[in-house]
Amino acid sequence: MKVTTSLLCLALGTLVSQVSALDPIVTVGSKFFNSKTGEQFYVKGIAYQPGAGKTNTTDPLADTTACKRDIARFKDLGLNVVRVYEVQNENNHDECMKALEAAGIYLLLDVSTAKQSINRNEPEYTLEMYNYVATKMGKFTKYSNMFGFIAGNEVSNEPSNTDASPFVKALLRDMKALLKASNLSIPVGYATNDDEAIRDPLQDFFACGDTTVRADFYGVNIYQWCGSKTDFVTSGYKDTMERYKDYVIPSYLTEYGCNINRPRTFDEVASIYGPDMQDIMSGGVVYEYSEESNEYGLVEIKDGKDTPNQDYANFKKAISAVEPKGTTMSSYKADDKTLKCPSSSSSWTASEKLPPTPSNQTCKCLQDTYSCQLTIAPSGDDDKTFGSAVGDILGVICDAIDCGPISADGANGTYGAFSFCDATTKTNWALSAYAASGKGGDKACDFDGKAKTNTPKVKDASTCGNKTDSTVKLSGSGSGGSSSSSDNNDSTSAAPRLFGVNHKGLP
Repeated sequence: MKVTTSLLCLALGTLVSQVSALDPIVTVGSKFFNSKTGEQFYVKGIAYQPGAGKTNTTDPLADTTACKRDIARFKDLGLNVVRVYEVQNENNHDECMKALEAAGIYLLLDVSTAKQSINRNEPEYTLEMYNYVATKMGKFTKYSNMFGFIAGNEVSNEPSNTDASPFVKALLRDMKALLKASNLSIPVGYATNDDEAIRDPLQDFFACGDTTVRADFYGVNIYQWCGSKTDFVTSGYKDTMERYKDYVIPSYLTEYGCNINRPRTFDEVASIYGPDMQDIMSGGVVYEYSEESNEYGLVEIKDGKDTPNQDYANFKKAISAVEPKGTTMSSYKADDKTLKCPSSSSSWTASEKLPPTPSNQTCKCLQDTYSCQLTIAPSGDDDKTFGSAVGDILGVICDAIDCGPISADGANGTYGAFSFCDATTKTNWALSAYAASGKGGDKACDFDGKAKTNTPKVKDASTCGNKTDSTVKLSGSGSGGSSSSSDNNDSTSAAPRLFGVNHKGLP
């Protein structure tokens, strides 16, 4: 009998009315477990971002009609995790999250967006980013079917930008701290593009250190297995497993599914969930649900109607045929060793030392110390005129005085006490310090009318550097959500395949 979307949605509607909380998933050593049954948990997931690559990326968990239509398909495929790359904090996600929960599906959520992310080429970890991510986490920690958060996706993707990784790891550290302060322990991890030149130090970097700073899981976006003429050995999957066989945290494929040959046959699924990989990795997330310009979709969506293609049928056949045989939490003995962070080299320039936690109080205090301040302001999120003007001002000032307090360097591990404040706040500090130095003469606080003198409320800016915020409490009961035993565009971190790049085949 042909299964139609309407029948699937009808079944899903019945489930939603009878929804109950999903069992928390916990991490122990290098594996995931169902905390109630003790059975090892394997991710059978799919990447889900309909409309990706368009001017305004849609929020798939805010469109109730569309998400319920698509969740019915996820259920038909037998999936247990959906990875979503971008949602908007201001939207309501209750109905879609309830529908996922009713279908037995957990959410894996990336916290960055095209506008709110760590720029791999000019990395900084800002107060704005911290507040944005904290707000997003607060929106989603209330749901019992949160599997995990991804702090960064393919940020450092070649040797030239490895100095961005300390900034991502600092965000990850602070996300873990927010969860712990709220008596929540949803896993927080990172996803890599598996670049050959940096793959080894990168995977060690995010797993090194104590449990307060290291990732709870590590995801690998991999597209090496291309077609039925490739196998576990020739695809390079065997070599990849050698690198992760002794890894200290859970690892899994956060994207897979090479599309050089279509329709895809998904022969790799048998290895991912079989003897080749089941003892090393914890499953994977197939890329991707909807057909976009990059041609990876399992389903065509047009005018609100979904039509599965041959990739859908082939993937369903492959995923339905596997049943990984793992261990149990009671019989598993975790290796509690701590990894040493990688040393610097010609291809790895990321310091083990991380940026400080951004503080609202520090930046607010600094705003009371200005003796000179800007007369111009940004007119929007991407005001290039303002950015250019500020760049010119800082260029002059930082050639004359030490701008260390507002600078950050992930390679050397040096981070100024005010480096996370916004551009206006940092520039006003620089203007005031420049004027106080006397090096600018009578025009030190002018810059062609772009700055003016001001009477400060606080005279010593150095007193602002030790300000900390009150502990933020995220929503959630502490018993809901997943639990981690460790804790009781070129310029963005968003996946290039997802946001506008017509990526086809190997990355």
